[in-house]
Amino acid sequence: MTDVPYRFDRNATAAGLAADYADLGIGEETGVTVRVAGRLMLRRDQGRLTFGTLRDSSGAIQLFAGVKWTADYDSFSHLNLGDWIGAEGEVVRTRTGELSVKVTSWVRLAEARRSFGDKFRGITDVDLRYRQRYADLWANEGSRDTLLARSRIISATRRWLEDRDFVEVETPIFHPIPGGAAARPFTTHHNALDVDLYLRIAPELYLKRLVVGGFERVFEIGRVFRNEGLSPRHNPEFTMLELYQAYADYGDMMELIESLVAHLATVMLGTTSLVYAGRELDLSTPWRRASLSDLVEEQTGRRYTIETPIDELRAAAGGYGIPVSGAWGPGKLLLEIYEKTTEAALWGPVFVTDYPKEVSPLARDHRDQPGMVERFEGIVAGRELCNAFSELIDPDEQKARFEDQARARAAGDDEAMAVDADYLRALEYGLPPTGGLGLGIDRLVMLLTGAEAIRDVIAFPTLRPEAPEAPDGPAGGPDEADRAG
Repeated sequence: MTDVPYRFDRNATAAGLAADYADLGIGEETGVTVRVAGRLMLRRDQGRLTFGTLRDSSGAIQLFAGVKWTADYDSFSHLNLGDWIGAEGEVVRTRTGELSVKVTSWVRLAEARRSFGDKFRGITDVDLRYRQRYADLWANEGSRDTLLARSRIISATRRWLEDRDFVEVETPIFHPIPGGAAARPFTTHHNALDVDLYLRIAPELYLKRLVVGGFERVFEIGRVFRNEGLSPRHNPEFTMLELYQAYADYGDMMELIESLVAHLATVMLGTTSLVYAGRELDLSTPWRRASLSDLVEEQTGRRYTIETPIDELRAAAGGYGIPVSGAWGPGKLLLEIYEKTTEAALWGPVFVTDYPKEVSPLARDHRDQPGMVERFEGIVAGRELCNAFSELIDPDEQKARFEDQARARAAGDDEAMAVDADYLRALEYGLPPTGGLGLGIDRLVMLLTGAEAIRDVIAFPTLRPEAPEAPDGPAGGPDEADRAG
């Protein structure tokens, strides 16, 4: 490929041409010469004429080549589908009504040595789509649309928060102590310091340090890492929005998140009413608020609280097929019963409020209900979208909670937290009343794009290692059917 140029001066895009010449009549010429570039995705040969579809990042435009006016016409008519080319020619509308570039000269910018799949159906092998996203994005336009929507959702989220005086910050990805959520971390080792470090499972404790330092409204959108299994809604690395607001509580967080999600739905879809997985869903505000115990009772017909005798809770959990640990207290049992019987049945949106203290080591005690905390999860379409607290601000209480977690960790719970002495020291400088929120960006994108698998909204999801490719496998140029256009 020594004849491939190092650059190409493009001065027009497919979308720009469509907009600029929307009123060009059938069979008309413009006298305007443009230079376009992109991939040749379809080609139709008609003897002395060849029509091709050039796709760039903005859309598609037809190329119109002919033996009488196109340089090296024979080579043009034998290009591989998928080849990157640059073309120069006049903007015209053909007699069939297609806006086109009448190609006078062209150059191949990169050769496609592999096929992009069936020219009408794209790549239909799901594993191949995720594993070779670079091909999927060309073969399946819906994949590109989803990732573009993801970008727009994140940008709109940033603007919405900044308009409300939130400041975007960055916190460490390497943590000396895993914390901020109940999850199993990934571990690595820093050679120069000779210390183990953990990929963050949440940025929470660092963001609250910034609130202690005087940042009253902070947020971070970034990757977090949890050493857990794969599922249609779980990927080991995923994107979280976490935010913290001084002088606020979990009620303020409910109002914030329902307003943000409704705003994003309106921006992306033009409405807060949508259909997801074949069911109607209304994201308009306000969302329903209901306690965890009330929702379990609605679903099961039985009332369970942390006051229910523990033997009764254990028996109930066993009856629902939950493997019960003898170390679980009533709060953990109640949460397990809720997650087994109720969460997936909540179409929502609904804020599930008031969780047991036992399973919420970073949340503040409920002001009215002993043994409970001011925490909610936002459930939409049967899955958790967000988790939020009135944040625990008492360093002594936080130390006791950490120590409970450390004992659970020592007893074999590898998702329990450790004691973070520096965070406790930060709390001793004083954390004002604060509301905090974590929102799963990937699940939000799934909701607003209609995707039912998290891998559809992540450009490069985590996959099992693939088997080595056979020497005579898919490598090589497109087959003759592809060449025929």
